[in-house]
Amino acid sequence: MEFTHLPVLLEPTIEALHIKPDGIYVDGTVGGAGHSRAIASRLTTGKLIALDRDPDALSVAKERLADYPAEVVESNFKDMDSVLDSLGYDLVDGILLDLGVSSFQLDAAERGFSYHKEAPLDMRMSKQGATAADIIAACNAEELAQIFKEYGEERFAYRIACRIEQRKKQAPFLTTTDLAETIASAVPAAARRDGHPARRCFQALRIAVNGELDCLKEGLNKAFDCLKPGGVLAIITFHSLEDRMVKQQFKQWCTACTCPPDLPVCVCGKKPKGRLVNRKAIEATPQELERNARSRSAKLRAVERLSE
Repeated sequence: MEFTHLPVLLEPTIEALHIKPDGIYVDGTVGGAGHSRAIASRLTTGKLIALDRDPDALSVAKERLADYPAEVVESNFKDMDSVLDSLGYDLVDGILLDLGVSSFQLDAAERGFSYHKEAPLDMRMSKQGATAADIIAACNAEELAQIFKEYGEERFAYRIACRIEQRKKQAPFLTTTDLAETIASAVPAAARRDGHPARRCFQALRIAVNGELDCLKEGLNKAFDCLKPGGVLAIITFHSLEDRMVKQQFKQWCTACTCPPDLPVCVCGKKPKGRLVNRKAIEATPQELERNARSRSAKLRAVERLSE
């Protein structure tokens, strides 16, 4: 299958990273290498370290970055500190994390990410560990409802989970369409007009299968600690859970005094570790939305690490 890829928010991302020709940069989620090629093409004596945990993405990225000053490594971005150490790099000038599922993963039906195409119920980015089918089989209604509610913000979570539990007694869930149809049957007709009824549950399962929020929580601090003073961490999110986590962490890094407001002078002595590159999240322009519908929910936030 041809790996087509339109990098979202490309121009504002490159602008936020403020790329130096001799700098060292990390793309923690190389995917189709769209952002990576744009970064690497601006380097002369610098280097790009491109990471991904998806072996299919890595094979394509190696081809697409072959003529650039880049090194492609199979790794989760939460382990970038170990990767950089193994390659002999200490601190870097910029890091990009483009979160969520890639276009290739969505378009490759056999990966099981899409509720539109019949495929094995998989959803593993790394092709390792428990599949979505395994999680559906192992969880009871209460556990599934918690996953749907916490990771998908699905208001009919318990109703859907109970319908899945009933259906499991007849036969195991093996395909994406089987699960999507069962979810749809549990959602009231009036609510089905608000996008595909399985969208939030599929998102929740994908997050659970890949431990995405745990990886992000761990990876945020590691990424920031890998930056040189003046280095920039740019993150593109695609749903509210990711964006909320990123926004709150950025705010924490950029906050100075944490003393109670009624104290006349600061006694904590805390200084901000970072500075927001843009005060508000950057979203796709109407022109980009017309070119690439998947940029609809994308938000870019960037923070610069300050000197100690």
